[in-house]
Amino acid sequence: MSDCIFCKLAGRQIPANSVYEDEELFAFHDLVPQAPVHVLIVPKRHITNIAATTESDAELLGKIVRAAAKIAVDLGIADSGYRVVANVGSNGGQSVDHLHMHLLGGRHMTWPPG
Repeated sequence: MSDCIFCKLAGRQIPANSVYEDEELFAFHDLVPQAPVHVLIVPKRHITNIAATTESDAELLGKIVRAAAKIAVDLGIADSGYRVVANVGSNGGQSVDHLHMHLLGGRHMTWPPG
């Protein structure tokens, strides 16, 4: 999608502070972090959100979760704990219409999240 900011970031058209990349995923530090570690993990292929996925996306979704676990180790938050969140739609807090998961850590997470 030509006007999607996350597509542009994953396509390296816009600079990002990246922490992980493979053939299907791109991960980078959030510009407005909500925790000491706040990374966004996005598929390079444009998908609007989790609700727009199909059975054929199950492997990709698993890869996103596994990437989150690897990044947590790489950034030193795996042992203390972290949160992985996907927002869907405006009421769910999604602000960019491109599937992404937030990896948050480096502080105690409260519940409910808000």
